[in-house]
Amino acid sequence: MIIQVNTDSSIENDAALTAHVQTVVEKALSRFSDKVTRVEVHLHDENAHKPGDHDKRCLLEVRLAGLQPQAVTHHADSTHNALAGASDKMKNLLDSLLGKLNKR
Repeated sequence: MIIQVNTDSSIENDAALTAHVQTVVEKALSRFSDKVTRVEVHLHDENAHKPGDHDKRCLLEVRLAGLQPQAVTHHADSTHNALAGASDKMKNLLDSLLGKLNKR
């Protein structure tokens, strides 16, 4: 599973952030590693440097072998919480999607 991290200009994309993103995404999606080929993580601060509630956004796009890409978005007060929320949403989405396909 390839994990690509993208940030806007107001979020510093350093080695620590990349390592954290990879750890969280791999843990959340480990059950689906045989189906997931690539994960794109987009982190944005919608208010830039101005304060605000729930202004950090994480968009997760997952590419699945033989299936259409799936995407989820989560807003939170920090990039770490936005990533955690989006990872949980993606895990639930893949549980549902792949569970339905396995029943067929």
